[in-house]
Amino acid sequence: MTAVEWTFQVLGTAVVVSPAILIAVLGLTSLVGRPLSESSVARLTQAAVLFSLTPAVAILVMMLALGTRYVPIEWGDWVTIPEQEFHFHLKFVFDRLSIPFVILSCVLCGVVGSFTRRYLHREEGYSRFFLYYAVFFTGMVTSSLAGTIETLFVGWEMVGLSSALLVAYFDQHENPVRSGQRVWSIYRLSDAAFLIAAISIHHMTGEGDFGGLMSSGIWPEGTAAVTPQQALFVGTLLLIAAAGKSALFPFSGWLPRAMEGPTPSSAIFYGALSVHLGVYLLLRVSPLLEVSLVLQCLVIGLGVVSALSGALMSRVQHDVKVSLAYASLTQVGIIVVEIGFGLKYLALIHIIGHACMRTMQLLRAPTLLRDYQTMENALGSRLPASQSRFGTWVPVGVQRWCYRYGFDRGFMDIALDRWIVAPFMVLFQQFDVWERWTTDKISREPSRESDAIELHPEDSERAA
Repeated sequence: MTAVEWTFQVLGTAVVVSPAILIAVLGLTSLVGRPLSESSVARLTQAAVLFSLTPAVAILVMMLALGTRYVPIEWGDWVTIPEQEFHFHLKFVFDRLSIPFVILSCVLCGVVGSFTRRYLHREEGYSRFFLYYAVFFTGMVTSSLAGTIETLFVGWEMVGLSSALLVAYFDQHENPVRSGQRVWSIYRLSDAAFLIAAISIHHMTGEGDFGGLMSSGIWPEGTAAVTPQQALFVGTLLLIAAAGKSALFPFSGWLPRAMEGPTPSSAIFYGALSVHLGVYLLLRVSPLLEVSLVLQCLVIGLGVVSALSGALMSRVQHDVKVSLAYASLTQVGIIVVEIGFGLKYLALIHIIGHACMRTMQLLRAPTLLRDYQTMENALGSRLPASQSRFGTWVPVGVQRWCYRYGFDRGFMDIALDRWIVAPFMVLFQQFDVWERWTTDKISREPSRESDAIELHPEDSERAA
């Protein structure tokens, strides 16, 4: 190993390990019942972000100086199953896609962490928030630099877990907990599609390395080494995974529920980074789109529908955070369209610019109403309502339908509950009935799984 390669390995390891150390420190102090002070937690968080951001910038400078476009960081096989020809290979990659995204993640996580230090000052769950924040930060760094699909799945799961936990941050109230469960259930659906796609890639290429999908070149020049049918199958599964993570149609219903969490988590998750993780996945596997025209049309169609739905829904919301969340959905839909048309660099630039702008807007949201009241007090009247000229060209009946569509949030929750959740519940309730009947027959008496037997008769006698 040359000195340059050794330097890349050390710096790359520092980028990945720094957030993981933050999780370990905050988690252990919470487990032993001796949480750190607010100032100590804030300093540790800032140090972790700095020790991850600085090596990432150093790697970028070295790559530009040396003319290198691809730097792999190999951590070897962690799980190997010879009979199934499966291996869990932990690999991180610094290239023209991962470096901008990991630097963006570090910068925005640092900004939101500094804001949260004051925003949640003396809150009861201060340390708990930063622990979840550390899990999210680690997941974003892992996902951004993942060189294999199983490594990306690890970061993907960490982001999803921390997201659901922060939506339910105010766990003393019912609505945040129910919203967190809803977000987690949508994530489970998209994660299942992701996992099937990962297994399929292993069967098709013999490994989960993204480089195995490319017959030549590196991102974005590489072309997928699969048939159009394979590209359509795997690409559709990954599109479902991306739709669930980025709240694309028809999974946009969880987006307003995610606003139940604190404003800093809303900014970093659903305005900046987490909402863009699905489109980042599409960018990483974008060579698949060039193989299958049908898949390319599916991506473009999903992006158009999501963008139009987000535009309608953002205009009729009464909550500023929810309105901004749906405005983010509009931009994410446009980014998906750009990916579908093969405009990869434009999509990457759009992600960076939109993430920075939306973070600023969501962090600004808590003081927006106060500023509006100050302006109205200075004017002595209400601010004039703006009206789009486009609205005057649309028939009244169409306007009313669009308003109802936006107000009911695209009827997406109703559709998912009726066509996915209800059949699922009916099917597995029937499985439960069959299981109880089979257990009773095998045991020749009402078993513990049967409704015919009382599990705790002593409790009933005590209650009587």
